[in-house]
Amino acid sequence: GPLAVIDDAQGARLALFQASGDMPPPKGDQSGQVGWHELETTDYESAWKFYSELFGWKHRSSVDMGGAGTYFMFLPADGEGAGGGMSNVAATMSVPPHWLYYVNVDSIDAAAKRVADRGGKIVNGPMEVPGGGWIVTCVDPQGAAFALFSPAK
Repeated sequence: GPLAVIDDAQGARLALFQASGDMPPPKGDQSGQVGWHELETTDYESAWKFYSELFGWKHRSSVDMGGAGTYFMFLPADGEGAGGGMSNVAATMSVPPHWLYYVNVDSIDAAAKRVADRGGKIVNGPMEVPGGGWIVTCVDPQGAAFALFSPAK
């Protein structure tokens, strides 16, 4: 199907894709699938206006993270499937705005070991997140950032 690559107003890049035919949507709760999407930006309020108008996303909840600011969470327009979050962490960390994708894994420790064994780097974690899950932020051997999520350690 058709594909377009765009940059939002803060410079975060993403691809838009419309499947042709009978391509089923991914199941965001399965191991090996992206289960969470996180926009690390410089102005999440403006970004939220853009994305909610573009995709019809719905506000889920927000969390005050103290000095790190607000973590704003959303759901897809239909309220089903994996949601995501956004914050101004790119501004506080002085990095370009970007999307970070969390891939579900069965064991956070085993997955982190596989990353390191294959030449990737662990940037943060493993650390527990609210709700009892565990995350680790990684960089692959080519420098691309990604994250892993496990519901239990």
